[in-house]
Amino acid sequence: MLYDGDCPLCMREVNMLRERNKSYGAIKFVDISSKDYSPDDNQGLDYETVMGRIHAILSDGTVVTDVEAFRRLYEEVGLGWVYAVTKYEPVATMANAVYGVWAKYRMQITGRPPLEEIMASRKSCR
Repeated sequence: MLYDGDCPLCMREVNMLRERNKSYGAIKFVDISSKDYSPDDNQGLDYETVMGRIHAILSDGTVVTDVEAFRRLYEEVGLGWVYAVTKYEPVATMANAVYGVWAKYRMQITGRPPLEEIMASRKSCR
């Protein structure tokens, strides 16, 4: 699971999944906001791309995004029922549309600067 450790709302879900994962050991959590984040270790997914929406990398290397990523993660920790309905139309389309709005505005919603400012700040720190 690639997650933004600087996103307060994201961290609520990450912390819940981490707690559940203690019993399963199925999810590797990768903080993309860490200075140590490496696209090379994560299917070539660069910081800007993964900041745009949630990404998860399956054990076979397949990259999944959006609601499918949440569904797969929840399945790994015994909560597959939470997102099960999102496998079916028209719910799948609606769920991805709602998530798309969240992903587009999450920086504003969580009181963070625009991604462009964060990117500039990260470049100046290197």
